Amino acid sequence: MATKQQSGKSSQSKTVVVKLGTSVLTGGTLALDRAHMVELVRQCAELKKQGHSVVMVSSGAIAAGREHLGYPTLPNAMSSKQLLAAVGQSQLIQVWESLFAIYGLKIGQMLLTRADLEDRERFLNARDTINALVENDIIPVVNENDAVATSEIKVGDNDNLSALVGILCSADKLLLLTDQKGLFTADPRKDPNAELIKEVRTIDDTLRKIAGGSGTTLGTGGMATKLQAADIARRAGIEVIIAAGSAENVIFDSLSDEPQGTRFLPLEEALENRKRWILAGPAAAGDIIIDDGAVNAVIGKGSSLLAKGVTSVRGEFARGEVARITTQSGQLVARGISSYSSQDLANIAGKHSKDILSILGYDYGSEVIHRDDLVVIQE
Repeated sequence: MATKQQSGKSSQSKTVVVKLGTSVLTGGTLALDRAHMVELVRQCAELKKQGHSVVMVSSGAIAAGREHLGYPTLPNAMSSKQLLAAVGQSQLIQVWESLFAIYGLKIGQMLLTRADLEDRERFLNARDTINALVENDIIPVVNENDAVATSEIKVGDNDNLSALVGILCSADKLLLLTDQKGLFTADPRKDPNAELIKEVRTIDDTLRKIAGGSGTTLGTGGMATKLQAADIARRAGIEVIIAAGSAENVIFDSLSDEPQGTRFLPLEEALENRKRWILAGPAAAGDIIIDDGAVNAVIGKGSSLLAKGVTSVRGEFARGEVARITTQSGQLVARGISSYSSQDLANIAGKHSKDILSILGYDYGSEVIHRDDLVVIQE
């Protein structure tokens, strides 16, 4: 992948997104481990000193809020988490600000929700903001805006958020730091014979089955969400590393030829910017089910999706919204921006393109989804 040249930086400089899980920031305790956090900051400062750019995606707001309030007993409700996040965000950013100040570095906070990424204009605005921070030698510290997020607009976890942030800033590497050394052949907590997988070139169903659930009650992201994040990022041309946040020099080593943990190689042909937004931004509004011939055309030939290959539609979506494209057995094939609403598609499914006008009384072109608006998910 080509390296990027930013203002005042050499062509060999890299942009590294460092995602820090709650378990990394607390060391498995109930409070922020500031001694370890300053060590993580030291490594980021070293990367900056060498001319690289660093973007941090930091969990820990809820843990910081709980600590600041003296570990109160609260109802198990969304509002309780939002309360803790509202208190904890300011506490967390103050800690980061004071630690980075030791090394003379400035930070800027960005709070994001899915809604900030679904709309194309807001996506571009978020991209411009994060790039402006980077270009002015300010380290962005990004977190999901848990204080206002609801289940409908939450990204879901900071692993997937970090992949989207990587797309926003056109990162070279995404480092997912956790309480595990990486992805193993089995759960190392249960199987003593489990071996670390050093490199991954293809994410398939076998690998997904290996990924287990969350290993801690402090955070929300297990290995399965890290695998999802890795799959999103690598399709955008970003190398991904899952490693232990407690390992010595783990951030600094991420730029070496032999990084610690599990390394996910990016796809050779990265997506262009519009397709990156289709992959990263909008949540799919519904499903377009296609036949085997259309599957072969979309995957094998890179063709647009035509009405002839559509067998049925699930869900409701408007023209211009993103939909999932699946096989008849339910396997995800692609995501794309539909030229027709779900109601229109139901009427023209299985029909020839030349018949669309006579069926609907209008048409928006011969393609249901143009190949320029289509991102193939299946490898």
